[in-house]
Amino acid sequence: MINLRANPFFLDDESIAWVNDTISTMTLEEKAGQVFCALGLGDNEDMLRGMVCGIGVGGMMYRPGSKAVIQETHRKIQNMAKIPLLLAANTEAGGSGLSFEGTGFGAPMAVAATGDPEDAYRMGFVACHEGAAMGLNWSFAPIVDIDMDFHNPITNTRTFGSDPDRIIACASRYLDAADECGVAVSIKHFPGDGVDERDQHILTSVNSLDCDEYMRTYGRIYKTLIDKGAKTVMVGHIAQPAWVKKLNPAASRREMLCPASLSKELLTGLLRGELGFNGLISTDSSAMVGFTAAMPRRLAVPTAIEAGADMILFNKDLAEDYGYLLTGIKEGVLSMKRLDEAVTRILATKASLGLHRKQKEGTLVPSPEALTEVGKAEHRAWSDEVADRAVTLVHDRQKLLPISPQKFRRAYLNVIQKSNDPEDPTVLAWKALFEKEGFKVTVRDRRISIEPSDFDTPTLAPEKAALMAELYRGVEDMKKNYDLYVYVCNMQNASNNTTLRLNWNVVFGLGDDAPWLTAEIPVMMICTGYPYHLFDAPMVETFINAYSNEPQYRLAVMEKIMGRSEFKGVSPVDPYCGKDYLKY
Repeated sequence: MINLRANPFFLDDESIAWVNDTISTMTLEEKAGQVFCALGLGDNEDMLRGMVCGIGVGGMMYRPGSKAVIQETHRKIQNMAKIPLLLAANTEAGGSGLSFEGTGFGAPMAVAATGDPEDAYRMGFVACHEGAAMGLNWSFAPIVDIDMDFHNPITNTRTFGSDPDRIIACASRYLDAADECGVAVSIKHFPGDGVDERDQHILTSVNSLDCDEYMRTYGRIYKTLIDKGAKTVMVGHIAQPAWVKKLNPAASRREMLCPASLSKELLTGLLRGELGFNGLISTDSSAMVGFTAAMPRRLAVPTAIEAGADMILFNKDLAEDYGYLLTGIKEGVLSMKRLDEAVTRILATKASLGLHRKQKEGTLVPSPEALTEVGKAEHRAWSDEVADRAVTLVHDRQKLLPISPQKFRRAYLNVIQKSNDPEDPTVLAWKALFEKEGFKVTVRDRRISIEPSDFDTPTLAPEKAALMAELYRGVEDMKKNYDLYVYVCNMQNASNNTTLRLNWNVVFGLGDDAPWLTAEIPVMMICTGYPYHLFDAPMVETFINAYSNEPQYRLAVMEKIMGRSEFKGVSPVDPYCGKDYLKY
C-alpha cells in the first residue's frame, strides 16, 4: 500500500478520500490516459480537447511562449479536464523557462559560482512564482546531476557543479522556494547524469560508478532531497550497471545497460527501495533515443510503468502510445496493480498541491492580473546581482586586465558559436559593448574560410581574397592593425550534441582563427557557455567564465574587464579539466 499520509504527500483525510473516490470511479481507459504527460504544441482547441478530454492525459508541458498565451492555454485545458492537470515546464533557471517575458537567472552553474545557496532560492522562487502566475504547478527542476566528465555536452552549466555538497545546498534551497509557491519539483536526471561524456538524448548513456561511490555522491544527493520532501523524480535514459548487478546478481549485460526509465532494479529497487522514494516517478522524454532504441516501443511504453515509473513524459505519437499501453495491459506486460499504483501516486501528487480544491474554487490558473509578476523589476534585479557575483576570472597570467581603449584601441572580435553570421544578435551585442567603451572593433566573419584549393586559385572572390590577406600576412604587419584579440566562445549546452569542443577554421596547420598569435599580441577569451574551453585553448593567458550569454552577464563581464567591478565568482567545477599541465 502507498502511504498517502507520508512524505512527500502528507495528505489529510479529505484529500485521501478524493484520491480514493476518484480512482474508484475511473475506467481502465481513464487510468491509462493519466500516466501520460504530453508536450503542448500550441493552443488549437480541437487538438487540446483530443488530448485532455479524449485520451485524458494526466499532465502537459509547454516550452516558453508569450505569458498571456501560456496562461490562457493553461486555463483552457484546466477547464476542459475532468481531473486537474499537472502543468510543467523546464523552469531550471528562472521564469524564462515558460515565458519569453520571464526572468532568466542564467545557468544553474552561474548561481553556484556565487557561492551563496540563497541565490538558488531566489532562482527557484522566481522560476516557480512566475510560473505559477501562468498556471504552472510542476517544475522540471532542479537539476541535481554532477558534472564529473568535462566532455559531457549536456550537463556542464545546467548543473550546480561537481561538488555534491554544493549541489545539495543549492537544490535544497530551490525546493524551499518551490514549496512556498505551491509548485512540485522534479529532481533530475536519476540515476544521475554527468559521469558519461555522452548525451542520453541520442543514446543510452551510462553512470559507471560502483555502488559505494554512487551512494557517496548521487545517492546522497537523492536521499537528502527525497527526505526533504521532493514530490517527484525525473528518471533519465541512463544505465547504472553496478546497482542493477547488486540488486539482481543474475542480470544479463543487456539488463545492466538498460536505461533506468525501463529498469525495475533501478526504479523499484534503488529509487523506491534503497533511497526510500514514495512520490511520483516520471520518465524523461520518451522520444529520446536513449529510450526508443532500448526495445520496441509497443513494449517500452507499458514496460516503463511496470518497472516502476508513474508517468511517461512526451511521446512519438500520443494516440499510438496510449494504444500500446492498453494493449500492454491486455497482454500482461503491465499489470493492473502497477497501473493503479501509478495513478494513485499521480492523483496524490495533485492532491498534495491542492489541485482538487482549486478545481472546485476555479483557481487552478490565476487571473490575467497575475501576469504582472512575470519578469517584474525585483526579480530582474536579483538576476543582475547574480550575474555580478558569478562571472569568474580563471586566470590573467599576462596581467592584461583591466583593459582600456587607450591601451588597446584596435580590437579584433571573434565570436565562436553555432551561428557563423557576423550579424548574429550575439555578435552585434558584444561588438556594441566594446564600441561603447571606445574600442575600434573588427569582427571576424566566420562564414568565410580558406580551403587548400584557394592557394592555387588565380582569382579569389573579393571576400576570400580579403580574408586570405588578413590571415596569412606577416606577423609584424598583423600587429600594426590590432592591439587586442578577443574570443567570445558562446558554445551553449543543448540536447543532441556530441561535443562542445572548439573547432577552428584551419588549413595547412597555419592556424587561421585558432589562437596562434598569443605570443604576439594580448589575447583574451570570454566563455558564455561551456566552462572547459581551456582544454582546447591552453595558450590563452586571460580566461573568463561567464556561464551565460544573458544580457546581464555580458554587461557584468564588461564592467569587470574594464576594471569598474571586481571578479567575485568562484568556479563550481575545475576549469582545468583535471589536467595539472593546463594550470601552468
